[in-house]
This record gives sequence, C-alpha cells and structure tokens, in this order.
Amino acid sequence: MDRKRKWVLSSGALLVIFLGRMTTGLEVPLDLPQPPTITHQSSKDFIIDPRENILIYCEAKGKPHPSFSWTRNGTHFDVEKDSKVLMKPSSGTLVIDISGEKAEAYEGIYQCTARNEHGTAVSNNIVIRQSRSPLWSKERKEAIMVQVGVSLVLQCGPPAGLPPPIIFWMDNNFQRLPQNTRVSQALNGDLYFSNVLLDDTRNDYICYARFPHTQTIQQKQPITVKVLDMDAINETVADLYNYTNNLFLDSPSGERRPSFMAPPGRSSTQMALRGGVLELECIAEGLPTPEVSWYKESGELPSSRMSFHNFQKTLKIADVMEADAGDYRCTAKNSLGSAHHIIKVNVKAAPFWISAPRNLILAPKETGILTCRVSGDPKPQIAWSVNGVPIEDSPKDMSRKVEEDTVILSDVQTGSSAVYQCNASNEFGYLLANAFVNVLAEAPRVLTPPNNVYQVITNNPAFLDCASFGSPIPTITWFKDSQTSILNRDPYVIHNNGTLEINVAQSLNSGKYTCIASNNLGTRENHVYLEVKEPTRILAQPEYMVVQRNRKAVFECKVKHDPTLIPTMNWLKDNGELPDDERFLVDTDSLTINDVTEEDEGTYTCVMNTTLDQDSASAMLTVVEEPDPPTDLELTDQRERSVQLTWIPGDEHNSPTQKFLVQYEDLLHQAGVWHNLTEEEGTKTTAHLDLSPYAYYSFRVLAVNHVGYSRPSQPSRQYRTNPAAPDVNPTDVHGVGTEHNNLVISWKELTGLQSNGPGLQYQVNWRQKDVEEDWSSETVANASKYVVSGTPTFVAYEVKVQAVNDYGNGPAPEAVEGYSGEDVPMSAPESVQVLVQNGTLAEVHWEPVLTSVVRGRLQGYKVSYWRERSLHQAEAQQEEQQVLAFSGNRTDGRLPGLKPYSLYTLNIRVVNGKGEGPPSPNHNFETPEGVPGPPSFLHIKNTNMDSLTLEWGPPQDNNGRLTGYTLKYQPVNSSNELGPVEEMMFPANETTVILSDLKYSTRYKFYFNAKTIKGSGPTITEEAVTIMDEAFIQQPIVDVVKVHSIGPAFTNVNSSVVGEEGAVISWEYFGPDKNVYVEYIVENSKEDWTKEFVNGSSGSQTYLIKGLKPGTSYRVRVVVKDHSEATIHSTEELVITLPAMKSNQVDLATQGWFIGLMCAIALLILVLLIICFIKRNKGGKYPVKEKEDAHHDPEVQPMKDDDGTFGEYSDTEDHKPLKGSRTPSNGTVKRDDSDDSLVDYGEGGDGQFNEDGSFIGQYSGKKEKDTHEGNESSEAPSPVNAMNSFV
Repeated sequence: MDRKRKWVLSSGALLVIFLGRMTTGLEVPLDLPQPPTITHQSSKDFIIDPRENILIYCEAKGKPHPSFSWTRNGTHFDVEKDSKVLMKPSSGTLVIDISGEKAEAYEGIYQCTARNEHGTAVSNNIVIRQSRSPLWSKERKEAIMVQVGVSLVLQCGPPAGLPPPIIFWMDNNFQRLPQNTRVSQALNGDLYFSNVLLDDTRNDYICYARFPHTQTIQQKQPITVKVLDMDAINETVADLYNYTNNLFLDSPSGERRPSFMAPPGRSSTQMALRGGVLELECIAEGLPTPEVSWYKESGELPSSRMSFHNFQKTLKIADVMEADAGDYRCTAKNSLGSAHHIIKVNVKAAPFWISAPRNLILAPKETGILTCRVSGDPKPQIAWSVNGVPIEDSPKDMSRKVEEDTVILSDVQTGSSAVYQCNASNEFGYLLANAFVNVLAEAPRVLTPPNNVYQVITNNPAFLDCASFGSPIPTITWFKDSQTSILNRDPYVIHNNGTLEINVAQSLNSGKYTCIASNNLGTRENHVYLEVKEPTRILAQPEYMVVQRNRKAVFECKVKHDPTLIPTMNWLKDNGELPDDERFLVDTDSLTINDVTEEDEGTYTCVMNTTLDQDSASAMLTVVEEPDPPTDLELTDQRERSVQLTWIPGDEHNSPTQKFLVQYEDLLHQAGVWHNLTEEEGTKTTAHLDLSPYAYYSFRVLAVNHVGYSRPSQPSRQYRTNPAAPDVNPTDVHGVGTEHNNLVISWKELTGLQSNGPGLQYQVNWRQKDVEEDWSSETVANASKYVVSGTPTFVAYEVKVQAVNDYGNGPAPEAVEGYSGEDVPMSAPESVQVLVQNGTLAEVHWEPVLTSVVRGRLQGYKVSYWRERSLHQAEAQQEEQQVLAFSGNRTDGRLPGLKPYSLYTLNIRVVNGKGEGPPSPNHNFETPEGVPGPPSFLHIKNTNMDSLTLEWGPPQDNNGRLTGYTLKYQPVNSSNELGPVEEMMFPANETTVILSDLKYSTRYKFYFNAKTIKGSGPTITEEAVTIMDEAFIQQPIVDVVKVHSIGPAFTNVNSSVVGEEGAVISWEYFGPDKNVYVEYIVENSKEDWTKEFVNGSSGSQTYLIKGLKPGTSYRVRVVVKDHSEATIHSTEELVITLPAMKSNQVDLATQGWFIGLMCAIALLILVLLIICFIKRNKGGKYPVKEKEDAHHDPEVQPMKDDDGTFGEYSDTEDHKPLKGSRTPSNGTVKRDDSDDSLVDYGEGGDGQFNEDGSFIGQYSGKKEKDTHEGNESSEAPSPVNAMNSFV
C-alpha cells in the first residue's frame, strides 16, 4: 500500500517537547465550540516612549471567535469614542496614536476582556506609564579641599527617572574616570575614595545619567577637588578659613585601620525578592587601601549564581531563593587591621505558581476540579471569578463548590461552559490565571498527522506521538506491526497524553506502530513508523600535534555513520569557525594546515553532524620553532684565565630550551671566525669560561631546543688576556722515513690561541733508540716537520717536539718512537713447494726470509701464478697473470679458482713498506681432471608432428677428456606439469640426433650435459613444441632469430608460427618478479605495444598469441614489470611473419557462364539505347517553354547561358549534355530534382505526343533515391543512366 509518510526527527532534543505536552492542558481543536483563551498580552508594567505610539497587546482564541473590550482604571474604556485609539480587526490589541497629544493622558491601568457565548476571559492589569528623563536641578558647586590620605565621597544624586537612569563618571573629554580598589562608584552612583592622593586633584569630576528609554544623557555640574599636603596647608592658612565647610578636618589623613563608609555602622538589613537579583555592597576607607572579602555566616555562598563586582566591593546573587536569606559578613582589611560589617538579608516572595489552574474538557454528567495553588511571602490571598465576575457575585450554581484554592464541578450539564479566573496577591504582586470549563460530547479524533516516520539513534529514547481529542477523554492503546498490544511494561511507557515512549530504542524496535483512541462515542486509529538508526561515531580521532613553524599539520577524523543518513563534517578552531585562509584545506576525513604559523595554535574540533545526532573530537595544535636568541650578555668575575658570562634567555616558542651553546671569536688570531667554547643546560643562564692567554675574546650564545638552534645573540664586549708561556706542546708527533737514509719528524702545529704569546717556535729533539748518545736538537718556526738526513736504513729513533715562545718553554714533552726510511727487500723466499688438492685448488709453501734482508717492515708475501695451457693442447697459450697477497710473516697460502687439467706456473716475492723484492724461481704444477663445462649450445630443428632434430656443441671448457653426453627429456602439459623422463647417452664425437615417436602438438623440455671421468657437468635446457598438422602449421617466411635476454632473468627464448593467426613463444625465466607480459606490435608500426599477462612463475614458459593478421610481420618480446609498470627485464625482440591466408573463393570473372550472361545483358542494353536514340531525334526542334513555365521548381529549369531565359531543344545539340543536367565523372547521373528521366518524358507519367509523334516531356517533379546507394553495388547500369551518359 503506497502511503505518503511524513518524516519526524526523534532524539533527545525532542524530550522537552513531549514532556511539555504531557504537562499542559488539553487543547481543544478550533473547529469545536470553546470559551475564549488569552493567547498574547502585554507585560504587567509597560513603560512607553512618549515619542512612539502606544501598542497594548490582547490576542485570544475561541469558537466562536471572541469579541474584545477594555477597561481603564477600573471603568469601561470606550475605544470608538477616542479617534486616537484603534482596535485591530479580529483582535483586542490597541494602537494609541499620541502624536500631538500628551502621553500622560493615556497613563493608567488597562485590562482586556475577551468573550463569546461560552464564557469570558480577562487579561492581567497592564500598567501604562510614560518614561521620564528629568533635568538636573541647577546648583553651584564649590571646590572641595581635602588633605592627602583622607577619604572622600563625591555625591551624584541623579534626578528620579522612569526607569531609573544608568550612572557613570567622566571628565570634560568624555573619558571615563579610572576606577580601582581605591576609587570606585557605589550602587547609588556616588564616587567613593578610600583615601585621596595628590593626583586626584582635578576640576572635572562629572556625573552623567543615561535614561535608556529616551536615550538621553543628563550631566551634573563639574565638581572640583583640590588635594593638599601638610606643607601646602601651612602656607595657605588664610585660605583654609574660606573653605572650612568643605574641609574634613576631623577625617584622619595618616595610615589607619579600615572603617566602612557604606553601609555605615556594624550591621544593616536588606530585603530581596525571590527570583530577583540581590546586590550587597561594602565600601571601606583606610590607608593603605583596604581589600574587601565576603562570606555567609550560616552557609555557603551560592557559587553558581553569585559574582563579585566593583573590585570585590559588591556581591551579586542572581535568581534569589529562600535559602539565600541570612547574615552576610563583609570584611575590609589592610596591613594595620580589619573591620567587619554584617548585612542581614530577608527574602520575601511575590506570589508564584505551585499549580496553575488548567483548562477542563468535560463530558455531560462528568466531574472536574480546578486548582489554584500558589505560594509567596507573605502568604497570597486567593480570589475566584467566573467569566470576569467575582464568584460570590455570580449566579448560584449547585454543581459548583469553592474550597479556598479549589473549585469542584459535579455532574456538569451541556451549556454550563465558562471561564474561571484565579487571582493570587500579596503586597509584592499578584498572579492572574484563566482556565475554562468546556462541556462537550465529542467522538475521538487523532490530531497527530498519519504515517509520520520517527527516526531515532540506537540506545536513545524514542517518543511516538498520538495526540488525540475527545470528550470523554479517549483511552489510548498501542500496537506494533498490527499484532501485539503494547502495555505499560519495559521497554514501553504510555504517557497520559498518549505518547508512547521506548526507553532505549534498538534496531528490533523499528517498524509500524498503530495507536487507537477510543471513548464511549467511537474509535479512531493512526499509524506511525519508527526507524532506529546506527549512531555516528568517530573512529579515528585527531591527535595532539606539535608542528614546526612553516611545516604542515594534518588532523585525521574518520567517521562511521548510518548509511541512510547524510553526514556533514565541520571543523572548528577554539569552538569557532576556521579562519578564512587558503592554507586550511578540509577533506572528507581530514584537515590540513599548510605553512603553520603561531596564530594557528589552538584546539581543533571535528564535528560530524547528521539529521539525528553528532559526534565530535578535539585535538590541540602546538606550533614550535627555534628559540629566540639570548639577550643582555654580561661579563662578571673577570680573572686572568677565566670570566663569568650571563645572559637572558629568549622566547622558547613552546619548545623548552635543551641547552645553550657559548661561542667565542679571537679578534687577535682569527677575526670573524667563531668557535664553540662550552655548553650549558637549558635551565642555566650563567657559564664559567676558562680562557687562554694572549687573546682578544668576544662571546655570543645560541639557544637550542627540539626544533634547532636559535640565531646567535649579539656579541659581548671584548675581553683581553695577557701573554704567557705555552701550556701545551704540539700533538700528532711522528717519526717516519721517506727515503732509505732519512727520518722525517712531523707534528700538528699549535693554533694562535694555543701559542699563549708572541714568538712561537718548535724545539725538535731526536736520538737513535737503544744507543748511548746525546739528543740532537733543532729549533724551527712556522713549520710542521723537520727532516733528519744520513740515517741508517730502518732504524728505531726517539723523537720529541716542544713549544717555545717569548715568555718561556712549554711543558716537558714525551718521547715518541719512529723509524728511519725503508729499502726494497734483497732476496726472495726459498724452498717453494706446491701441493695440488684438486682440479681447482692448490696449496703453496715457502721458507720465510731473514729480517736483515727485508730492510723494512714486513707486510707479507705476494704469489703470482698463471695458466700456461690446457693439457689437451701441446702448444702454450699463456693466460693473464693472477696475484694473491698474503699479509704478515706467512709461510703458506691457497690458490683457488684453478682450471682442471691444466699446467700452471708461479713465483713468490717479499713485500715491505718500500715495495717488492725479487721473485723466486718459477715453479710449475699440473691440475687433475674435473667435470666439464656446459655444452656450448643446444639447437632444436626440423620440428614435425612426431619428431625433431637436436644439435649441440662441445663445452668450451672440457676440464679433462670427454667421455660422452647425456640427454633427458620429458613432455610438459598446459598446466606446466612434467611427464615421464626419457634418457639417452651419446659418445663424445656425436653432435646431432633425431628424436622420433614424439606426441604431436606437445611441448617437450630437454636437459643436456657433457661428462668426463670425474662426472657430469652443468645441464643446459631447451623447449620445443611438436606441430599439430602439416596443413595448418607453417614455418615463418623470415627465419626466427633466437636471442639472448638483455637481463639475466630470461634464457632460451624461441618462437614458432601456429596456423595463419597464431604464434607460440617460449622462454625460461628465473627472476623473483611475477608480472610477466608478452608484448607484440606490427613491424614498422607507430602504435602502442599490445600487452598480454602470463603466469610469472619461474622455469620454462610457453604462450600462444592468438588473433594475429595473416601475411603480417610482428615484433614480439617478453618483459617483466614492477608494480609501477616500469620494465625491469626484457628479452630481445623476435620478428615473426605469418603466412598469407589461402583463398577458398572461386573467381567469377574466370567462369564461362558468367561471361556469357554479361555479354547478353550488354547486347540488350545496346539495343534499348539505339531505340531510345532514334525516338528522341524524330521530332527535330520543338519548344518546351510552355511546359517549363508550368513547372515551378527553379532547380530543374534549364537556363540559357547567363541571361536567365529558357532555351530550346534541337537536334543540333544531340551530342551535348542538356543544360542544367549534372553528369558525374563516373558516367552515372545522380537523380535529383534537375535530372531528366524516362518517366519525366512520359513513360507512366504525364508526358504527351504532338501531331508528328514526337515526345514532348514535362518535368513532373517526381523525386527518386540518390544514386549513391547504387553506385557501389554490382547492379547493371539502368537505361536512363546510360542515356544521360550517352547524350
């Protein structure tokens, strides 16, 4: 059943709406009779602006619509008699035009009455008062002279306005006077000084009053204050008598304990109204200025409703409650003591509702109760009225009983509807409520629209509305899916207003719900639908980020939501909108901030909203950058060899300083070059610096945090140190000979800072070790080495270098051992022997040489060896020499990588630091036989249905005497499964074999190796496919070239042609990548390669390329690609040419029957042409102008030259084309509107013959199909076309 559903959102936000319906009175549909109800009225106290019209609201509803009347000051107000007063149509709202009138004339107490035949409702008493802003009274203010330190009060005394004015103090320049704990404005507008200062002297203390309704500001006369000290008072004694009245001589001027200026005394009393605002004020004087504090003696201050103002001098409590009554103590305190004041607060209450009367809808004979329960302090008096008349003055009604705040109605009858008023009042105000009693007999009706769809989030309460009306009040029953009655049990609750509540909605609660409203007059039902949705949840929340300035920050926010709800992502910064900046990029699940700045710091919140719910998550962004450089560098505690450096750190920019780096510049030795001196922890701001003599120091400091280094600080002032003898000697002292008869002593020179003074030199000392002799010495300057000549070869020396300057010698240096220069060794190793281990490895042994003949530091031995020839060969074919070095004092070594069955030669040399010695005599040795290398090739030829030919070549390296070859082969099926293995042996002198009895159309894999007496060598493999049928398989026209792969991954790449449209390509692949493709392209084509994916497993592969064009040459290759489609391995390209397609069609042009038929047709056409030609020429010359004038198609009318006249046909033009005709170059005539045809000339048309029998044709205007559809067909040309061509 197709029903139009109305969608209603149901969530926690709707709870307030539904509960509101549960607590309000029953609403009567406006189409039913009912007494009046006031729907809108002005406030009780209405202050008007005299410049604007008066608008007093009174709106009401009822059936029939009520009429309205007004009273003013308790008497009837005749609206129609006052031309200035207008009552709006169908309304009781008054519009009073006071232009040209005094607004005071309309001040008073107004009350609106709305009545119809069922009752009368009345409004509140609306007090209309005009706003007033009176002027300040004229007064002359004399200057106030006060002594320094005394207290002072400047009174404002604003005029009484309606409403009261707002007070503030300003100067002549309309600038607010500064206020603080010493000077402040009281609640009554007076300006209080706890003590005065000389700076308080001025002549423009002006009190202003702003009246909000009239937006006017009144100004009091300026007040002059002169503050004098004791000396000034003594100098102006005479003047004091003139101002005795204004000088507070009895006010103390020195330091004193606090005392209260307002309120005076030790205690006071204040009254507050419930629901209003309580303002308590304590202003104290004293010197020093006192501080004020508050507390409640009998309880806690209401922290959620209180606030402090006026520098703690005012305590403000909002929404006053009875519990706020009590004693409040304010304390004023300074360094000399304290003072206390207690304010006793009494809380009174204007009447307020406990339970206001509610409308009653009663059926005849029913009973109802109206209650009017109020509270207040003092206790309110309750008065009842009926239809605006006091109940005691209204007609007696036996069904009505009044008991203080309750009216009981029993056994009501039709026609007894009325409006009851309850008035509760005390000295602080009143409450007035209207409640009608409507006696009706009405069948149930459901007010909730049908087929509403309620949507709610899982685990939230759902409220299904079933608003109804009836009298008696209908009973509501609920059903789900038209099956089970829903009772008041979990998870369902039926409220009094018919609303069905599901405490915790789940997906199983989704469905159709039916509510039934019934009373004794009938039954009505309504259907609604509930959809329970999945909640919106943020799965990946944004995370706290610390980002460097100018970098990028990315906040992720991945959300899961119900798929039927439309989500909206919104990002906030500090609970506000994102800045309007192109650096902020919002994506579906992230926020990116480019080029982050310090202003971007804050809390970022992603909010995912749907129509039903939302979820949010926040994260902070902290922007960090390098710290600012330190400032204010100072040098203290200055000594000969040290100084103290202090500084002030710069801004850390959210990244704590980890350390400080102190650098120095030596202006004497290296001006402009800064060196690191020391580091200090990031919490320190002082460094003790150890200095060197004879330097001109400047210092600077760099701060380091997690981001990096700050800019250097400004340099400190220069600090100079005095010269001294060197503190250190040169380092890296070495003694090494460069020739066999010298010793080079070298060292690292001291820096200018290490020199400690002018005149830096180096004293070099040396002597031969373990020999009794004195030290030799030499002093050099500006050098880093000294050469001692005439030394014996490779002898140990002791050397040392000492720094010297004009102020003395450095510390005693330590001696370092060195050696004079080396010479090449004098002799070679002896007793060389070779032990052959196998065909590829041998060991060589020798006797070590004596130390005396090494003549230097022994580094090792060098063995040189080479292959003279293979033992197969009689002549020597010496190969490249190989060298192996053996370090240290070795006596043996191994020679790997030898070739079997070969003759080798070697020699040995001694090696020292100077070079190599002479070689030992050459020594020959032979290697035994080994396994052979792989055969040089294996070719497969003459592939047939059941046989093929194998050809091979011997190994390049026999490594011995060949004893034969081994061949193994096995079939491979389409799934790369291997079949049984066949094995064959061949003697060493064979190089070919023909294999027969093979299966046709089968791929075979061949394994081939050579053998010696030592065993079999490596195996080579090949694959081939036997052909299917000689009739369909041909060899390619151009020989297919077998190529080697460019990369090491491919071997044995072959191809063959299969049929006229296919080719097989095979290869071996041993790479790790699996993305193998066969690519092919027509030779010499510029198109892209066609790519087909194949299984990329290792081993042999075969692939059939289908759909190739016969008679076409293709370039084919096998490639391996990575994940980015880049080629990483490729074979060389193969060129494959497919044979041309064999033609099975019969050429009709060579068939005899076809030739005879064509000749007969040609003869027939020729006869027809001759007849037509004769008939056409019998008539001679004839005019056709009349016929052509009757034909109005301009495109078919022949023109004579260019003059636009019609021409005439004559037999002199038989061999010329007709004017206006169109003859294509192919000899056919296109039949368009301008062409002549046989039909046009009378055959089957409107043509006529004249008296001599000649044919006079006329253009009939008939159109035929264009001949382009027939030009390409094999049909014979029509006579018409032939005629036009002939003519």
